[in-house]
Parts: sequence; structure tokens; C-alpha cells
Amino acid sequence: MFNTVVIAGVGLIGGSLGLALKRNHPQARIIGVSSGAAVTSALEIGAIDEGCGYEELAGAVEQADLVFLCTPIHRIQGLLILLGPSVRPGVLVTDVGSTKQVITRHAERVLPEGVYFIGGHPMTGSEKSGVLAADPFLFQNAIYVLCPAGTVPKERVCEFSEFIGGIGARVIILDAALHDRIAAAVSHLPQMAAVALVNMVGKLSNGTAPYLQLAAGGFRDMTRIASSPFTMWDDICRTNVDAIREAMDMFIGHLAALRDRIGTQALAEDFEVANVTRANIPKDTKGFVRALSEVLVVVEDKPGVIATIATELAGAGINIKDIEVLKVREGEGGTLRFAFENEREAERAITLLSRIGFAARLRR
Repeated sequence: MFNTVVIAGVGLIGGSLGLALKRNHPQARIIGVSSGAAVTSALEIGAIDEGCGYEELAGAVEQADLVFLCTPIHRIQGLLILLGPSVRPGVLVTDVGSTKQVITRHAERVLPEGVYFIGGHPMTGSEKSGVLAADPFLFQNAIYVLCPAGTVPKERVCEFSEFIGGIGARVIILDAALHDRIAAAVSHLPQMAAVALVNMVGKLSNGTAPYLQLAAGGFRDMTRIASSPFTMWDDICRTNVDAIREAMDMFIGHLAALRDRIGTQALAEDFEVANVTRANIPKDTKGFVRALSEVLVVVEDKPGVIATIATELAGAGINIKDIEVLKVREGEGGTLRFAFENEREAERAITLLSRIGFAARLRR
């Protein structure tokens, strides 16, 4: 149904889309529109079939059945204006921006009648950037929110949902305003909270008190996202001001109520509710369709140790679904996390690894 797809902005997301489409919709012709260097790299890794610069956007979209806009939000708004005169009636235009209400309203204003816009937000990413970090499996089992403009027929929404589902994503259809309120609570507020917490502790660590030196696992885990660059967040904050402020006000209220219960037994209820609520967060939202069984393995810090484990498991027909280095102390050793299809496979792995001298146990 989408024979020619244009991807404007061939970076991490655009490049990954190209690779995923080539893998799952091989009949589609993919045209990349980006900077010269990005187009060259995208062609080299096979993410697109042909490419051009932004100055040739009009010619590219004239051929398109589907257009993805994979640039920062402010650039998406400009591209919608540029492509409007060239896109054919019936063509579907979508984006991958992190906020949806501003973009969707803008698209409804500037796109010609008969051109359909469905706002998109793939809830996935990477610590890397650029097309050379592109991954055809980036969208596997990731939530992909679609926010159709009011004029889009239901059958077009269904067609595009199936198309996105074809690259392994889990499609959720939301109203744009609701999407932005949810994103403010579960994504934008945590970013602001992490920034505030790090800055507060940074000011307390004035050279005489070793606050940062004592910042261990909990603080590091909670504030990891504080390292995100402002350039990435500027557009998000500008286009979701009200929802972010509302979420922050609600959080301040909850924090104030929690402060008043510090030192009392009433605090136990907050912990219990938090434990139950967090347990309801889907464990398989990204990466694998089913929750996996994990095994922790203690290893020495020496060359070839991971290869040894992988070779032994492969010889027994045990497939590793995921692997992570949790902790390593240089010259001594550390802990590796291996994930397997189910608990039976995990127990088989533990038995085998124990037999060849590795301390392994099921992670609960």
C-alpha cells in the first residue's frame, strides 16, 4: 500500500526506519532526504535505495505514497510547509516528534486538503546518534503512538497501523492532547526532576562536603537522564509547556505530602502503593515480546570469557536473547547478565555454566 516511502531526516530514527522497512517491507522503495553525508552513509548501510538533499525535497515527495519526517520538532514544522505544495492528494504524512499536539495542529493548517497527517511517536531510541547508529530492530516491541489528525479516515489509520506493526512496533492510537499529558508525566517530568536533583546535589557539594563522591547506585540510576543535552529537550519543552508545568505542580504536591509523612508509619502506605504501581509497569515493553528469564554469572576480568560462555551455550543449543555487563572491577572480575527465552532454558544454562566452573544463579 506504500510503494514509495520518503524519509526526511536520515539520522538514528530515520535510518533505523529505513533498515526496518527494507527488512519487513522489502517491496517498498525508500528515498532518503537529508544532508549529503547522512545520505551517503545511509546508502552505504542499505537504509535507503536513493537519496537527495533537503533542497530536492519537493521532487522526492512528488513520488511518495508515505512521508516520514524524522527531524527535530522545529524542523518538522518547517518541512510540513515546504512539502505541502508538492505532495499528492491521498498521500500520508507522519512524523516522529516527542510531542504531538502542536505538530498535529500545524499540519492541519498547512497541508492541502486530501493529504492526511498522522502524528507519530516511537517510544524508543539509543544513547548513540546519527545514521551509523541505526538499527533495524530499534522498533521491535517498542510502543509506537499514533495521533491522527481529525480529517484522516479510519481505514487510513488502520492501514498505517498495520504498516508500523509490520516493523515489530506496538501501536497505540491516542488523541494528541492526551499523548502530550502522558508524555509530560512519564517522560518530560522525570527529565526535569533528574536535572533538579543533580543541580541541587551539585550545589551542596561545595568542595568540603563529598556529596558527589558518595553518590552511588540509586542516585546514578535515578539521574542518568540528567546527562541528556538541552538541544534535544529545547523543542520538547517549548511545545509541551502547559502539560509539563501541570505535571510538575502535581509532583510538587505529592512531594510535599510525602515530606509531611517522613518519620511516621503513614509513610509505609506510600511505599506499598509505589511498589504495587511500579510492579504494574509492563516488563516487556521494549526489546522482546515476552519477559525473559535472567541469569547472573560471576566472571574473571580476562580476554575471551564472554566468548567461552557463548560458545558453551551455543554448543548445547541454548540461545542467548540478551546480554549485559552489570559490574566489572578492572583486573578482578564482575557480573554478567544473560537473558533466555524461559526459565527452563535459564536453568539449563545455569547447570552447564556451573559444570564448567562459573558461578551462575537465576535473577529473581
